[in-house]
Amino acid sequence: MKRIVALMLTFFMFHYSGYNQQPFELVIEPFQINGLNGLQAYAFGQSQGKWLVVGGRLDGLHKRQPFASFDTLGNNNKLFVVDPIAEQVWSASISSLPIDIQEQLSATNMEFHQDGPYLYILGGYGYDHASSSKKTLDNLMAIDVPAVINAVQNNSILVPYFRQIAHSDFAVTGGHLKKINHTYYLLGGNKFDGDYNPMGMPTYTQQYTNAVRRFTITDDGVNLTVNHLSGFYDSTNLHRRDYNALAQIRPDGSEGITMFSGVFQPVLNLPYLNCVEVDSTGIQSNTTFQQHYNHYHCASIPLYAASSQEMHTVFFGGIAQFYDSAGVMVQDNDVPFVKTIARVTRNATGIMSEHLLPISMPGYLGSASEFIPVQDIPTYSNEVIKLDSLTNDSTLLGYIYGGISSPNKNIFAGNGSATSSASQVIYKVFLLKNNLSGIPNPASNSSNEIGLVAYPVPGKNPLNLQFHLTKSVPVKVIVQNQFGEMLFTRNYRELKAGLQTLLVETDQLKNEPVVLITLIIQHKKYTLKVIR
Repeated sequence: MKRIVALMLTFFMFHYSGYNQQPFELVIEPFQINGLNGLQAYAFGQSQGKWLVVGGRLDGLHKRQPFASFDTLGNNNKLFVVDPIAEQVWSASISSLPIDIQEQLSATNMEFHQDGPYLYILGGYGYDHASSSKKTLDNLMAIDVPAVINAVQNNSILVPYFRQIAHSDFAVTGGHLKKINHTYYLLGGNKFDGDYNPMGMPTYTQQYTNAVRRFTITDDGVNLTVNHLSGFYDSTNLHRRDYNALAQIRPDGSEGITMFSGVFQPVLNLPYLNCVEVDSTGIQSNTTFQQHYNHYHCASIPLYAASSQEMHTVFFGGIAQFYDSAGVMVQDNDVPFVKTIARVTRNATGIMSEHLLPISMPGYLGSASEFIPVQDIPTYSNEVIKLDSLTNDSTLLGYIYGGISSPNKNIFAGNGSATSSASQVIYKVFLLKNNLSGIPNPASNSSNEIGLVAYPVPGKNPLNLQFHLTKSVPVKVIVQNQFGEMLFTRNYRELKAGLQTLLVETDQLKNEPVVLITLIIQHKKYTLKVIR
């Protein structure tokens, strides 16, 4: 075992501001296990405290060249069994399995969900031997997790513990597979066939599902059957992939799913800022809340406090359009890697708010990582952690493993993606109660309070500013360049409550790669730095 020396209780302590009091703190403690590869965009199941890790990629961010992007050399062609307590790892090659099973087990960005002993894996982007090409696979696989863990540990036969069926609805990558009661929900994602390239050249085809597909699974351990149900379709709000979707408990105690952020908006090559609520009756876009941080898929944790009817969802690092720099929210439309750790909280009245944590990830980490919960942690039936049941001063919630580790924020231009890697580090995540650290509660980033964002007008100099007002007030808008020189200023005598869209149009914006936008509302300043 290779131990990483860490500044544990100083550098890695994050805490949370509640509405009236701080409900808990989090601490992460890093370590590594000899023999465990770095991995990203994988799937996992668990049994008796051990993990079964399958699929994903051994490298970092995909490369720009079509022949090199998602090459087969980066495929994970092994099954890993990990004991995080004993800090041991076992592995087995998938080469003894049928070729169609091998293809899906070496794919990336699969959707997955564990139900009892069975890990269900759906779709994923991988190599198809029949067509000698890369494509989104159309299979649903059932894996007997306890049996495979035993087989890997004992170097015994694997074939009996994998079953697979095909259907065109399963050809999805970059979405999520969740469950409400007895029904499975395949949320968002896309069908991507061919070789990726960033210039839109005809080396691939791509089709978003724009849907939440629903089905039930009947599985007796031998026969695997699926009953497809009517789903939900929305080409505006469900046109998203590579995002975070988490099970939720609503204030009334019912189960649901929230689809957070993701990419890409149909009319803008930028992440979504709204979220979509999903339950058994349908979907609803939440347009009153904007998520600024943690836009791409990253490790995340759902916790519900029944006593206060608050649903907390915590996100660790990843990729986002916004990040904080010395108290100023930065909007970078290149959508960089970030160190941000943030939570989104839904209160008892259903109002959602986002809170930036004062301590960040120790590097540009988190994208395509997973949070693997401790199996004996108290949860609701949909795996949301019962916050009120965690009564100890310190509780191990689980582990963050893998994901992309990037040396810088923006590495995609040129050959920068070659400098990233799949992280080998595991982070224990502890929850502390009773404000043990004595650190004062942090304030949320002020720009979040009004949801301030700026969208460029394609091919022109103007900027569109969007923000929310809770009541009718005067607003002053100031735009400066990166050197503090004034580019635009305007006083609005009174703007009505609700969503505001203002056009900033001036020739002085021309050739300004960075602008600083300040709104003054009732003597309070809201500042946003925009990298155009």
